[in-house]
Amino acid sequence: MEIGVFVFQTDASADPAVLAKRAEELGFASYWVPEHPIIPLRYTSRYPGSADGIIPDAYGRIADPFVALARASAVTKRIKLGTGICLVPERNPLLLAKEVATLDLYSGGRFIFGIGAGWLKEETEIMGGDFAHRWTQTKDAILAMKELWTKDEAEYHGTYYNFPAVRSFPKPVQKPHPPIYLGGTAKNVFKRVVEWGDGWMPVRATVEEIKKGRATIDELAKQAGRDPRSITVLAFGFPGRFRKREEIEELAQAGVNHVTIWITTDGDGAVAEMEELARTVLR
Repeated sequence: MEIGVFVFQTDASADPAVLAKRAEELGFASYWVPEHPIIPLRYTSRYPGSADGIIPDAYGRIADPFVALARASAVTKRIKLGTGICLVPERNPLLLAKEVATLDLYSGGRFIFGIGAGWLKEETEIMGGDFAHRWTQTKDAILAMKELWTKDEAEYHGTYYNFPAVRSFPKPVQKPHPPIYLGGTAKNVFKRVVEWGDGWMPVRATVEEIKKGRATIDELAKQAGRDPRSITVLAFGFPGRFRKREEIEELAQAGVNHVTIWITTDGDGAVAEMEELARTVLR
C-alpha cells in the first residue's frame, strides 16, 4: 500500500517545493494538488462536498497544478507527483499533452495523471467544455493525447478534437505514457477505466463501495482480456478520512493500492501536520 498526501494548493498554502520535499523526506509515496482555473460568481451547480452546496472561497484561489508540481519536482527525487484532479474538458489537449510530457520528463518519470470531467457546469462552459457530454469529450482528449505521447508524427480525428499530422515533443519518460487515473463514482467509470485508463480514484466513497468497485473493475478487466493487476485503485482522501493506521489497513483489504491523505492546515502548519501523520500512518 502506497500512502501519499494531498494539498489543497492555494495562495494561502506553503510553497509546494517545501511541502513536497518534506513529504518525500518523511516517506510519503506521492504528492497531489487540485485544479479549478476559475470559479464563477454566479452558479446553480451544487458543490458536492457540503450540505448547502455552496462552493468554499478557497476553490477560487487554487494554484495552477502543473506549475505547483514543477516546483515540487525540482527539489525531490523519488516522490510521485499527481493531479487530483486535472479538469480535462477545460484544457486544449495539444497543450495539455505537452505539459504532461514535460513534467514527466523533468521529474524523471514520476507524474500520475489524475483526471476528471468536473461537476461545476458554469466553470466547464466558461472554459469551453461541453458539460452535458463532458466524459465523451474527456475520452476524446485522452485518446488524442495518447497519439501525441506515443508517436513522432501524430494526428487525430475525433468528435471534439481534430488535427492533421503534427510533431509534439518532448515525449514522456514513462512508457507508453504516465498512468491515467479516473476520478469519481459515475455509473460508467469502471467501464471507462478498463477501456482507456490505468486507475480509479474514488472520492467520498465508503470502504464497502470501494471494495465493490474493485471487484467490478476486476471482472470487467477479465472480460476485456486485461490483467486486473494493471489497474490501480487509489482511495482519494477527504478532510478527516484515512488518518489512522486501522483505516489504511481496511482499505488495503478492500483492494486499494494507493491512498492519499488530505492535509487540512495552511501555511507552515502543513509541515507539522505531515510529520504527525507520518508518525501515525507510516511504518
